[in-house]
Amino acid sequence: MLYNDTPSMFFTLGVNGEILSANQFGADHLGYTVDEIVGKCISDLHEEDEQAPVLKKVQECANERLKVHHWEARMRRRDGSKAWIRTAARVMSDNTQDTDPILVVCEDITEAYKLSEQLKYQAGHDALTGLMNRNEFERRLQNMLSDSKDNDTRHALLYMDLDNFKVINDTCGHNAGDELLRQLKPVLRKHITDDDLLARLGGDEFAVLLSNCDPEQAVSAAQTLHRAVTDYRFIWHDVSSRISASIGVVAIDHTTENIATLLSAADTACYSAKEEGLKHVHLYQPDDKVVVRRHREMTWITKIDKALEEERFELFYQRIVPAKTMKPDSLEAGKHYELLLRMRDEDGKIVMPGSFLPAAERYKYTTQLDRWVVGHALQWLSNHPGHVDELSICSINLSGHSIGDGDFLDYLTEQLESSSVPPSKICFELTETAAVANLLSATELMEELRATGCRFALDDFGTGLSSFDYLKHLPIDFVKIDGQFISNIVTDPVDYAMVKSINEIATVMSKKTVAEFVNSEATLTMLRSIGIDYAQGYEIAKPKPLSTLLPST
Repeated sequence: MLYNDTPSMFFTLGVNGEILSANQFGADHLGYTVDEIVGKCISDLHEEDEQAPVLKKVQECANERLKVHHWEARMRRRDGSKAWIRTAARVMSDNTQDTDPILVVCEDITEAYKLSEQLKYQAGHDALTGLMNRNEFERRLQNMLSDSKDNDTRHALLYMDLDNFKVINDTCGHNAGDELLRQLKPVLRKHITDDDLLARLGGDEFAVLLSNCDPEQAVSAAQTLHRAVTDYRFIWHDVSSRISASIGVVAIDHTTENIATLLSAADTACYSAKEEGLKHVHLYQPDDKVVVRRHREMTWITKIDKALEEERFELFYQRIVPAKTMKPDSLEAGKHYELLLRMRDEDGKIVMPGSFLPAAERYKYTTQLDRWVVGHALQWLSNHPGHVDELSICSINLSGHSIGDGDFLDYLTEQLESSSVPPSKICFELTETAAVANLLSATELMEELRATGCRFALDDFGTGLSSFDYLKHLPIDFVKIDGQFISNIVTDPVDYAMVKSINEIATVMSKKTVAEFVNSEATLTMLRSIGIDYAQGYEIAKPKPLSTLLPST
């Protein structure tokens, strides 16, 4: 009774795999009667490709009598359906008779197997598109890289980024963006072979692995994919949108170092394709000027991260003085200076911002640096209340990325409110190009902070094509004339006329002027004759560490 009623499949087999007996549960589970099963070979109940391995396992049981043998295989029910089965088997007697039967116990694990397969699939596939995800992609990429090294084969990686995905997300909503990514899957698949692998790496980034492909073929494949994406029209709520993509192409061969360098090269090539505009496809070459520059910039990003972590940034100050009197005071009688950011390298040497700021600008790291400057500046001033009493204006630069960052205004407001420094002592400097590029955000930031007492300067003034028009509308207190006009004012009559014109218009608008890059007495004399209000430059004072500006000075 126990043999028949146990909710597992029991079989006794001969050494050749013939079924000598079966329990009722086992027969019912497979859709047979007991009489129909008895006499069959156990392999007949399995899928065709499993039959030989199962008979081999039975033979191992007969040969290794004291051992319990385990295996998993697919059995086939009478109706043709399949079941994953976990099997345990051993000879029923400890005697040495070759004819002793083998007891086989089978457990149906189909549901557990399906769940395991589902979890495996989910671990390796993107939930939105069903394509390979980044983890699975990198696993396949490693296999392809190993194949290149072991067999000297050539493959290729295509790294694709959608050019205007953010526009669709912002104008139509994230649901539209998700639908676009889903719809692109068949568009891309249509133009690659069955041997090629398509993956979504995240966001709007896709990758294709091309097997047995030389660089020229890879570029051609990338151009085909680019045309397919460009020709596609995405329609959302009856609105048709054109999309485009930039594709970086990287060859994979026995010289490829590792996945990290491969992905870095692919990202750089994609970036180059985006910069080149109309081409949209770029084949990575290690000696590309763009590649070299990008690598240098990426190196600086790593250095910036480390310097922030290790507190190796430092504030310097440079005095701004009245042009007429040359006394180190400003509007009334207090000190006036601009804060400047410096980095110290790991050896303690000063790194000028011209080295690291271009990379920070390109990779939108300037907001992190601005937060560091604002936070440390206000903290330093709060720690020196005596100096703040003598202070007239401390100027702090803000980048264009910070102006356009909605959270940054909240950060500034919180820092000013938590600081003991009067807002009237702080002047934020925005470059003309940054203010114009983010005009609405810049105006909002200026008006909100001016209401607290803060002042604003428009830096590098004169570089824009519509400078005077914007000057009428931006709520600023100071106009800092771009140094390119100041440095040649003595010898260039056009620069002289430009500076004179800026000063006159600024005066009419009740805005004070500051001349930057004042590097000679002759320049200062000419600026005085024009009527410039303030001067800044090496002729006045060189930048010094803020730590040297003691409250008593």
